[in-house]
Amino acid sequence: MRAWTVMRPAPVEKGPLRFVRRPVPVPGDDELLVHVRACGVCRTDLHVTEGDLPVRRPEVTPGHEVVGVVAGFGAAVRGVAVGDRVGVAWLRRTDGTCVYCLRGAENLCPHSEYTGWDADGGYAEYTTVPAAFAHRLPEGLDDVAAAPLLCAGIIGYRALRRASLPPGGRLGLYGFGGSAHLCAQLALAEGATVHVLTRGAAARRLALELGVASARGAYEAPPEPLDAAILFAPVGDLVPVALRALDRGGILSIAGIHLTDIPSLRYESELFYEKELRSVTSNTREDAREFLALAARHDIHATTHAYPLPAADRALADLKHGRFDGAAVLVNDMAP
Repeated sequence: MRAWTVMRPAPVEKGPLRFVRRPVPVPGDDELLVHVRACGVCRTDLHVTEGDLPVRRPEVTPGHEVVGVVAGFGAAVRGVAVGDRVGVAWLRRTDGTCVYCLRGAENLCPHSEYTGWDADGGYAEYTTVPAAFAHRLPEGLDDVAAAPLLCAGIIGYRALRRASLPPGGRLGLYGFGGSAHLCAQLALAEGATVHVLTRGAAARRLALELGVASARGAYEAPPEPLDAAILFAPVGDLVPVALRALDRGGILSIAGIHLTDIPSLRYESELFYEKELRSVTSNTREDAREFLALAARHDIHATTHAYPLPAADRALADLKHGRFDGAAVLVNDMAP
């Protein structure tokens, strides 16, 4: 099969990825073999490729927003048939026995594993996934449209819930890529007033087309105080900016797995009046189930830009430099 691998992490412009031939993987006893149809291009893939997240598997294949069909499975798998359509997301496996898993916080499991980081992901013609961590996808949603929901959508959903936005509240979104533009649609559907703060003119246009109340530059102030904000851009300098934009008692959640250093915070102007700063760590399978159901109910859809599988390196470079709005998706032209 054809697959991309991170040969040696480096800036994407220096060619750290290689498009190679590899054997089709063999699923473990509890795993599915998935023939990849589409795979979203996530900023986390860029962090793995460039070394912001140290590679955990040598020459790993990135990609964790995978839509495909079951091509085989291990001896212990039940209730799945060849040809079933499934989604493969970032969270690949947990131990199921630690205190975090037992209390419903499997995203905090210290032995968790991740697709495209600990194990090969979807920038390939085939991948594997534990059957218990494969997701059923909404009917009527095509492969390209479904792919970004599996990380961008799920993480945006968890970040929104972590922000504890009150009903009808004022929400600020800092950065407006694949995750934020899905989060905005859900927040709007639930009655929020949404303000977008982001660097790209194309992203600001998309935000206004989706119905947000305002779209301004990332370092500008929103037109009104915010009840909650979510930082999607991996830019630590924006943390104090977003905190200053919060009203009293407001909450800022940080959605990314990687963030540049946060400058010193001024307590009186940025944290006083019971403002809160919260991180977001991965997601649970329940988050995925809840979000996919809401996406179907509210017709939440990704603005997508399709790239052929052999152009994954170009897609990542375009993501890095903000050359598209919404989300990029790799399409396997040899999928069934």
